[in-house]
Amino acid sequence: MIRTLNSASFAALFATVPKSATCRTARIHSTYDVAVVGGGIVGLASARELILRHPTLSFILLEKEKDLAIHQSGHNSGVIHSGIYYTPGSLKARLCGKGATMAYEYLDKKGLPYKRCGKLIVAVEREEIPRLKALYERGQKNNVRDLTMIDAKGIREREPYCRGLMALDSPYTGIVDWRLVSLAYGKDFQEAGGTVVTEYEASDMAMVKESPAGITDGMKYPIAIRDSKGTEVRCRYVLTCGGLYSDRLAQISGCSPDPRIIPFRGDYLVLKPEKHYLVRGNIYPVPDPRFPFLGVHFTPRMDGSVWLGPNAVLAFKREGYKLYDFDARDFGDALSFRGLQKLVMNNLVYGVGEMYRGVFIGAQVKILKKFIPELSLSDVLRGPAGVRAQALDRDGNLVDDFVFDVGVGDVGSRVLHVRNAPSPAATSSLAIAEMVADEVERRFSL
Repeated sequence: MIRTLNSASFAALFATVPKSATCRTARIHSTYDVAVVGGGIVGLASARELILRHPTLSFILLEKEKDLAIHQSGHNSGVIHSGIYYTPGSLKARLCGKGATMAYEYLDKKGLPYKRCGKLIVAVEREEIPRLKALYERGQKNNVRDLTMIDAKGIREREPYCRGLMALDSPYTGIVDWRLVSLAYGKDFQEAGGTVVTEYEASDMAMVKESPAGITDGMKYPIAIRDSKGTEVRCRYVLTCGGLYSDRLAQISGCSPDPRIIPFRGDYLVLKPEKHYLVRGNIYPVPDPRFPFLGVHFTPRMDGSVWLGPNAVLAFKREGYKLYDFDARDFGDALSFRGLQKLVMNNLVYGVGEMYRGVFIGAQVKILKKFIPELSLSDVLRGPAGVRAQALDRDGNLVDDFVFDVGVGDVGSRVLHVRNAPSPAATSSLAIAEMVADEVERRFSL
């Protein structure tokens, strides 16, 4: 199933997004009931859900960048996942299944473009077949729609240039521009009366000792969120959805620094336009449980391009999309963290291989050729990159579930942090927003 817009319609859709969703034009009033910090897809979806539930309350969303949703929400593969991989009955499995359904319904309702192009998870080695069959059983338990097992002939029918022994066929998987979806959430939030302010980097949260000038209802708004420019927003409660900075936002309100956010950069290759015919839908490998990340895959994009990858290497900067992007604080924090040291030691060979393939793209192409033998080094170019906010505990374990946190004392009791919203957070965003709103209501008695 495909929903697309022509270029004129696509431009018109962007034109409907209020300027305050993409630049700092909103006027900041002195007080709000709830402030949401973080203008990525989870923050925007959560703000939208909260204001739709509580239209009589005042809400503000604060984003440190000039535009909304430009980091993880704007640097991702653009896949609408169907929920195959996750442990049956787990929160991730439930949220992904529900979130995918909600996402498709939302896209249809808003007229946003997407393509339900499907996905194959392909076994190219015989030792992968038992894992593939186990994955099929997991998908069945997760009620993944229309999931089937196909043989080599079925693979060629779906993807004429792909070769494999057996594959899972997930026609419910799709692709979309998640940043466009994020901006639509922001538009919903503003139309419901919410305020969006960009270029506001929250650097401090504290209890205030007196009411703002002109306010006569005492200490109803006791939390002050200040930015580096000295601007102050007063509110009753705070929700943070900080993504790559979720641990630092938690710390400034008195919470534990753990789990720590470690940035991992994923570098993509892109197929040259004359080779786009090689790929119809998403083509993924069978996950190897020995390694912490999924592996390289083929992903068609809404603009017609095809991305190949990504690898997964430590980023030297939390928002470092280029190989040589470096921030001393970010790099020092990562290297000094015991959890990362343990992760590196436990996956040293894998990590070195990822770095090697990031530098020498021929090694990356060699892996991709297992799936599409016709692919050659001359068919690809270096492409974009994304940075993943990977939550890590002190024992070197990837935190694979949602983490909420509140601090201690007066400030902490009024602040809820979404410390970890792991992949597939974009697919699950509307379902996550319902869960976050439930948590906000429970903790703050809205």
